[in-house]
Formats: sequence, C-alpha cells, structure tokens
Amino acid sequence: MRVIRGFPARFGALLLPGALLMALPQSAAATEQVKPDATLAGLERLSQRRVFFGHQSVGGNILDGVRGLRPSPAPAIVEVKDASATIPQGSLAHALVGQNEQPETKLAHFEQLLDGGVAKQVDVALMKFCYIDFNTGTDAKALFEKYRVTLAGLKSRHPGVTFVHVTAPLTTVQRGAKAWFNELRGRPVFGVGENVSREAFNALMRQTYGGKEPLFDLAALESSQADGTRETYEVNGRAYPALVPAYSDDGAHLNAQGQARVASALVAFLAALPETPREAPTSAKAGP
Repeated sequence: MRVIRGFPARFGALLLPGALLMALPQSAAATEQVKPDATLAGLERLSQRRVFFGHQSVGGNILDGVRGLRPSPAPAIVEVKDASATIPQGSLAHALVGQNEQPETKLAHFEQLLDGGVAKQVDVALMKFCYIDFNTGTDAKALFEKYRVTLAGLKSRHPGVTFVHVTAPLTTVQRGAKAWFNELRGRPVFGVGENVSREAFNALMRQTYGGKEPLFDLAALESSQADGTRETYEVNGRAYPALVPAYSDDGAHLNAQGQARVASALVAFLAALPETPREAPTSAKAGP
C-alpha cells in the first residue's frame, strides 16, 4: 500500500460515519490486470449484446479505452441522443446524462431514457457519477439513497435488463511542498476532502450491492496498480483511496494508460454477466 501521509485532525469532520467505515476493497477480481485473451473474448461476446451506458467525461475516457481495444468482432459504440434512438444488436450505446455537479440530474436523465424506450432494446444498463459530482460538503448518504430508489424502480419496471452499479471515480491527491504550504495556510488540499466524500458513497455501494448485484468497482481499479499496490492517503490515521497518478495527466481524467486499464476490466466484467431472459411478447392463442 502506497500511503501519502500528513493530513491532520482538522479534517476529522470529513471522516466517514461509523456505519460506513469499511476496509478498502482488496478483491482480486476488481483490481488485477485483465489478460489480453480475456479482453478479446469479452469484446467478441459483447458483439452479441446491447449495452447502455450513461456517463459524462470520465465515461468518455473509458469509451476511448474501449475503442483502443477493439479488433473485429467488437461492439459498435453508438451515441444515444434521445429515448427514441434505435440500438442495434452488438452495440455499446451511450449518452451524456444530466449535468456535472448536479448528480440528481444524471439519475433523472438516465431513468427518463430507459423508461422512454431504451430499456426495451438493451440487455445491460449502467450509469456512473463523475468525480466532480462530489465535494467536501456532499451528503453521500442522501445521494446514495436517491440512487438506490431510482435503480430499484428501474429494475422493477424493466426485469429483462441487467443493471450494473458503478462506484464513483477518484482524483489524485495533491502532495509535496505545495500541499504542505496549502495545509499550513488553511487552504484546501486537492483531492483530500473530495475523495473522502467519494469513498463514503462508494462504501455504501459496496455494502448494498457487493456480492448481491453486479458491481463494477471503478474506484478500486483507479486506486490500484497492476501489481495490486494501492494508492492511499491518511486522514486522522485512516486510509482513503486516491487515483494512481500514472493513470491521469490532470489528476482527474484518465490518460491512455488509465483508459486501457479500466476499459479492459469493464469489457471483461460486462461479458461475464449472465444473460437475463427477456419476457416473450404476449400473443393470442390460435383457435381450435
């Protein structure tokens, strides 16, 4: 575990509530490097499915990574502009949902698209929040509850769709002399409080869905090196995950290395999902 130390007790107000205190995820399935053969097999299997992905900029980074993996056969990446769009077989369909820094609008837009017709066409659906949707004042518990209720409703209304839950992405944490100087002057240190809020939300995601429903742990991937070494920092003696600096050029978005790592893992994850039987259309029985 690589640890960035030195953030003092005045960040104590940012610590996770007692009910949310959980060990950082160590699942090999979530963090180990995906083998090229598994990625190719995953792409081939996804070329026979229809997936819908609601996202913003980091999601776009992941899709760029998928494009970089794609020999033939592979799913076509198709942008959905509205709920009336046609989604052909073998598509990784996606849409920019909602507004950044307004996560509730992302939930509402994702729900609107699925209820409006997208759900009738796809086998798998997932959405992710963005790192920018979380700040030091985010009520992670309230946001998670809105997410949980929305997804429960979608799952109930669309039993033929497999819904995948995705943890919120992270940022790097500022360090070195600049971080020390900001801390000395009482200024925020980039990533420290924000990642605490993200981890509070992600802890609820893991607690609620881990081992029960499909959960793609994006945060675990982003905070783990290929060899499993974790990127963490400490607040009041507790470790919190951060984005591995090598995966980003700006401390938040994924660069080519980060894109390839997350994309290969996502392809393998989606391809491994069991198929959900879709309800057969009702028809009148033939007369005698």
